[in-house]
Amino acid sequence: MSDIKIEDEIISLEREMKEFWTKLKSINGSEQISQSSALRDSCKESIKVLSEKWSKKLKEEDLMVDKINEYSKEILHQSQRVSENRERLTEINLNQENQKNKDLTDSIQELKEECEKKKGILSSKNKAALERVERLCKCKELFEKRLGLEIRRIHDEQLQFIFRHIDHKDPDKPYLFTLSINEQGYYEVTSCIPPLDCIAEFQIKVRETNNFSAFVAKIRKAFADLSHKQSA
Repeated sequence: MSDIKIEDEIISLEREMKEFWTKLKSINGSEQISQSSALRDSCKESIKVLSEKWSKKLKEEDLMVDKINEYSKEILHQSQRVSENRERLTEINLNQENQKNKDLTDSIQELKEECEKKKGILSSKNKAALERVERLCKCKELFEKRLGLEIRRIHDEQLQFIFRHIDHKDPDKPYLFTLSINEQGYYEVTSCIPPLDCIAEFQIKVRETNNFSAFVAKIRKAFADLSHKQSA
C-alpha cells in the first residue's frame, strides 16, 4: 500500500515537471532551456534516488511489521497452549485427588467391615467360652461332693481342678490339672501335676463328645491308677 502511494506521487510530480517544462520552453530561449533541462534531470535523479531509498526503507518496515505480527501470533498461540495445559493439569490433579479420596474412603469402609466381622466372630467365641465356663461352674458343687474335687478360677480365665482323697496313704495330697478354652473354642489342658500320658487322648475325646463330666471323671481315674502304681 505504501509503495503504490509513493509511485503515484512520483508520477504526479513528473507530470507537473513536464507541464512546467513546456511552459518554460515557450517563454525562454534555448540556453535557458538547456540549463533548465539539466536542472530537471538532476531533480528527477534526486527524486529517483530518494524514492528508491524510501521504498527500500518502507519495505524493511513492512517486513518488520510482518515479523512483529508473526511474533504476536506466536505469543498468543503459546499463551493459549499454556492456558490449555494449565486447565488440563488442574483437571488431572483434581481427578487424581478425587481418586485418592475414593480409594481412602473404600479402604476405610473395608477396614470397618473387617472390624465388624472380627467383632462378630470374637463375640461368638466369647459367648461360647462363657457358656462353657458357666457349665463348668454349675458342675463345681457336684464334683466337690462326689469326687473330692476343688475348682479354682486363676489367671487368664483358666480353671484349676484339684483332686484329693486319691492317695489312701495321704488323702490331702493334691492331684491337679489346669484347663482353658483356646482360640478355636476347644478345651485345652495347659498343665497337669503329676503328668499323665493320656491327657492328649482325653482332650480329643471331649472335643468330639462335649461330655465334660466324663472328661473330668476319666482324668480322676487316671490319677487314681497312677497313685496305685506308685504305691505298689
